[in-house]
Amino acid sequence: MIPAVPAGTRLLGIAGAPGAGKSTLAGSLGLPIVPMDGFHYADVELVRRGLRDRKGAPETFDAEGYAALLRRVRSGEEGVVAPMFERGLEQPLAGAIPVPATGTVVTEGNYLLLDEPRWRAVRAEIDVVWHVDVDDALRVERLVARHVRFGKTPEAAREWVERVDGANARLVEAARDRADLVVDLSDWTP
Repeated sequence: MIPAVPAGTRLLGIAGAPGAGKSTLAGSLGLPIVPMDGFHYADVELVRRGLRDRKGAPETFDAEGYAALLRRVRSGEEGVVAPMFERGLEQPLAGAIPVPATGTVVTEGNYLLLDEPRWRAVRAEIDVVWHVDVDDALRVERLVARHVRFGKTPEAAREWVERVDGANARLVEAARDRADLVVDLSDWTP
């Protein structure tokens, strides 16, 4: 069962490991969404920084820009437009999602609870953060299928999930105790 959003919440965060179902849960709430993935550095910047082979790790995101945008949302600023991540291109797209100045907005991403200065600044802008749990075997299979759907061979997808997504999942799970609520989606069918 999906919990109710607490009254008075302006920013609801949904965190969880890659493939846990964060985006699906966020979409089911019927609220505007600002995805953390829109703050991925573009591949050209990842190459410049020597991080392309770790895309999706905490240091491959503009966490400061993400915190700044959430601060604007929290303040009720008019005309805020958030970036999104286009999976078909595997790139962020600037100025893609209009964000309302009033009401509850959901933001979802892996590192909302990470205990590092850049990510603590993100968490500071969010009223409530839920951490999504799901059976690990199911999560891994979802990720492999996603990578295959967007162009990787099954072998390359599984290698990426084990090497990159697995390391990221361990970081996310280590921070789950910082959540306001843990939501187990192992048996949930959207």
